[in-house]
Formats: sequence, structure tokens, C-alpha cells
Amino acid sequence: MNTGITETTETTDIQPFQIAVPQSELDDLHARLANARWAASIPGAGWERGVPVDYLKELAEYWRSGFDWRAQEKALNAFPQFITEIDGQRIHFLHVRSSRPDAKPLLLTHGFPSSVAEFVTLIDRLTAPEDPAEPAFHIVAPSLPGYGFSTPLSARGWTLSRTARAWIELMRRLGHDRYGVHGGDVGSGVSGMVGDYDAEHVTGIHVTTDPLTAANVATFLPGLADRLDPSDPVDALALERMNAFRKEGSGYLAIQNSRPQTIGYGLVDSPILQLAWIAEKFEQWTDLPIDRDQLLTTVSLFWFTGAGASAAHTLYDQFHSSDWGAPSPVPHGYAVFGADPTVRKLVPAEPDAHWSEFECGRHFPAMECPALLARDLRAFFGPLV
Repeated sequence: MNTGITETTETTDIQPFQIAVPQSELDDLHARLANARWAASIPGAGWERGVPVDYLKELAEYWRSGFDWRAQEKALNAFPQFITEIDGQRIHFLHVRSSRPDAKPLLLTHGFPSSVAEFVTLIDRLTAPEDPAEPAFHIVAPSLPGYGFSTPLSARGWTLSRTARAWIELMRRLGHDRYGVHGGDVGSGVSGMVGDYDAEHVTGIHVTTDPLTAANVATFLPGLADRLDPSDPVDALALERMNAFRKEGSGYLAIQNSRPQTIGYGLVDSPILQLAWIAEKFEQWTDLPIDRDQLLTTVSLFWFTGAGASAAHTLYDQFHSSDWGAPSPVPHGYAVFGADPTVRKLVPAEPDAHWSEFECGRHFPAMECPALLARDLRAFFGPLV
């Protein structure tokens, strides 16, 4: 499959964009939530069998009657947003310029199951730091193809590699000749490939991880488990987490990697399923309280755009791709949240890489602890030119 930018008759225009969900879609969502059919619960069951019904009922009722989508829509629209077309695909992105003349361009890529809403409490910290001696950044934050307003998908094959090439074209169109890249989860893979394909223009690659994510990713790395020693306590813990992911934690991924269309019908037709699909991961992958309005903003973006199905198709395409990128020669930075010693064993970091560890936060540090993430981004990218 050709993952490069194809020759098309698409426009390269960049158009301003504002979110404006029709009231009829809000009314439909509220009606579906009010009339939901609830799965029976097994007595005594907890999170080990999936999202508990009492928890989900309370969250769904708040989504229906307490959550203010219009307020969140207004908050998102406070950031300059744009739409363009790259490789035949509609791409939505935030482009927030700093007032600082010395600001450096920084490309932020979210992961799964997330959206650009993940960065709303991070952006101001980066574009306008309180301390004028700290580096500032111009932020470009695209919605991954198949996510949010980068929908609908134009074609099959939107892998990490194809997305990375689209991001390179996006930065070229915006006139950013030198820029840094940052991401977590899927975004870390995309960021690494941007640094590989566009090393001439990329100043550095910064990614986030945590012990569970590192273990989950390690299950897909051939031969890594064989290099761990079960008699070593740190290695044993890593192997235990890898085995737990294979046995109990990877079901959501297996379904999307194999039958994205089938699960997609439920995700775009039932707000309860879409809510559960994302809320479960926020519960499992975080250790700090998440603002439920921010959680429901991302769930709402998935719901209103039908991204549950299209995001699943991109996971399918990546799973069936043989292109996972190659090491990039540009500087690398790693920020480990909820850190423990297993991450050093599981993440193939370069010996001279920037490495930071934080006790708190996990999979969504831009939401869980944005001040810590902003500090690490400034520390890594500040000296790079």
C-alpha cells in the first residue's frame, strides 16, 4: 500500500472552522439517553467484567441532564480552528499562535480514545507561560483522521505512517519550517514517524507513556518478553502486566483490529455503548480524578461525528500494516507518568534521550497533570533549535 501523499485534485486551502452541533442532534442524544435499554448486571460484579451499571447510569444521566455541551463547544471555539484536505482526507486542527516573537512551533497529536479536547488545559500553558523566561510555543493540534472533525474517513489505509506524512504536509502548509512533535498513545507512534520522515525540519520528538501503556505496547514487540528474566522482581512485574493485557485488557483492541465495522454499528447508534467504550479506558488508564466534563466533551465529539466507527477502522488498518516506522536521528524525549522501574525495561529509549519520571498521572497527562507535562515539554524543547 502506498502510504505517501497521492496526487489528487484536492484543494490546499485552509478554511476557518467553528463547531456548531445542530440542536436537533443534541435533542436526539438526550432522547436516546432517556430511553436507553440497560444490560442486566450480575450480582457482585465489578469493573473486572466491564463498566458497572450503576456507575454508567449515573454518568449517562449527567451527560443527559447536567453536562453543558454548549459551554464546552464555546470553550473549544475559543481556540482558532481550521479545516483543510490532505491526501483526500478532511483534516481538522487547532492552530494557536503565541504572542511571543521567539515562540517555537510544536505539533501535538492525541491518541485513543481521545481528541483535541485533551489539550485544552495544556495549550495556554505552552503559548503563554507565566514566566517570560520560559520558552513559548505556537501549537498545532490536529484531530487524527477518523477522529472528531477529521471525519468521515475518505478511504482505507489511514495508518500511522500515512497520518505522519499528512502532518508533515500540514506543517509545510502552515509555514513551520522547524518544529517539534509530541504525542501519547497513537500520537507517540505518529510523532515518531514524523521525526523519521521529516528529520530535516523536526527539532525533536517528545512522547509520554506510563507503566501500563508500556506493558501493553511491549506485548506487540517480538522477542521482548524473551529478554525479560522472571526471577527479577522488576521483570516479573512487567511480564505480569503484559500477560494481564493479553488475557483481560486487550479485548477492546482485538475487536477493533478485527471487526471495526461490526462494533461500529453499536458505537454510532448507541450513546450508552460509546460512553462505556471510552469511560472504561479513562477509569482503567488514569490515577488522578478526571474532570467529567472534559471526559464527556471527548465522548460527545465521538458521538456527534460518528468517530467511534471510523477510529476503529484506523486501528484495523494499522494492525494490518507492516509499516511501524524506523528510529529517527533527531533528539528524543520521554516523559513517564505514574513511573516505576518497569518502564525503563520496556521502552527502547536511546542512551542519550531526555528522560523524566513523574509519580502521578498516567495515560492522559495533558488532562491529568497538564502543569507537569508543560514543564517537561519546555525542558526538552527549550534548548532545541
